[in-house]
Amino acid sequence: MQVIGAGFGRTGTASLKAALEHLGLRPCYHMLEIFDHPEMAGQWLDIAEGRSADWDAVFGGYQATVDWPGASYWRELADHYPEAKILLNVRDPQRWYRSMEATIFKQARTRETLAGRAGYAVLCRMSGDFATFTRMTREVVVERVFDGDITDKEHVLKVFKDHTDTVRASFPPDRVLVYDVMQGWEPLCAFLGLPVPTEPFPRLNDSESFVRDARRRIARMVLRR
Repeated sequence: MQVIGAGFGRTGTASLKAALEHLGLRPCYHMLEIFDHPEMAGQWLDIAEGRSADWDAVFGGYQATVDWPGASYWRELADHYPEAKILLNVRDPQRWYRSMEATIFKQARTRETLAGRAGYAVLCRMSGDFATFTRMTREVVVERVFDGDITDKEHVLKVFKDHTDTVRASFPPDRVLVYDVMQGWEPLCAFLGLPVPTEPFPRLNDSESFVRDARRRIARMVLRR
């Protein structure tokens, strides 16, 4: 493990995953990996519920991690991989919140409506993988990161700000980079000691793409045999 992404989801993590892999740090762990390998959700649920925290088993073969669920355990990962650099990917808080509202929070709140609970119950009966994934994301993101409250905007923004301040203050300057993907290759490559690519920095997974692709990924997980 060479890079630990401590930043929240919806801070350009899909672009950052692609960028790190382009720089040779591949594969890079991301929530997207779990859609392709649903059995990974069980590993994170074991961690969240205190049954296991075998980080080497979770990240075997990976050179970097960004996004949740890894970002929910940034402190534990930093201790376990003391040579890894910490990448604190950030975004303007208001823009980040709007993106969360249009994507992850919207999906999470849909599950709490009468129709949403019924729909998710059907999907969970159809797929044990989906049931585990749904439970895992609730425990690892909604509960652990946001204390179970994603409805209060001021609370959510305070969590975001406090997280940024805490991570920044937890490491010496040579181990942590506070980074916005809009800055492109230069600061990222300087921090990692790697040459700047000639290719444009990847720009992936805007809110519209997230919603469209999430439906497809969920369908694939539910129908997986």
